[in-house]
Amino acid sequence: MTAVTVFVGLGSNLDNPRNQVMTALTELAALERTRMIAASSQYRSVPMGPADQPDYINAVAMLETRLEAEALLDGLQAIETGHRRVRGSERWGPRTLDLDLLLYGDERIDTPRLRVPHAGLAERNFVLYPLADIAPDLDIPGLGPLRELIARCPQSGLERLPE
Repeated sequence: MTAVTVFVGLGSNLDNPRNQVMTALTELAALERTRMIAASSQYRSVPMGPADQPDYINAVAMLETRLEAEALLDGLQAIETGHRRVRGSERWGPRTLDLDLLLYGDERIDTPRLRVPHAGLAERNFVLYPLADIAPDLDIPGLGPLRELIARCPQSGLERLPE
């Protein structure tokens, strides 16, 4: 299989979130037939879901992989499980680690298990701004240039953290 450039969103708001994200970046780089190309800065963001939870730490990783999309998704979910991620009924609730496959090359995927580009990507400043750190000229399939998406998405509630 030919290598594909993919982008993965990372988020955590439990159990030392900055460390959760840093550890997950290392684990992403260690996935089989995959290599890390770049990682964004970390950002602090207000929770998207219930307000009675800690702020999130978010980042985006750019990887090159030779894994099919669903095999990559399996790898992401295995990393989440290793971080004691509990998948509950509460949508957008607190979590030790959330890994989202944001983009898989130029593909548009819509299956019961996977939707790429990731749903809501265009409205989420905690995805768009870190993505711009590492791929400012990116054109997102079906959504357009990243710069235009950012222009329509305020940075309010989002803070870039020092390295």
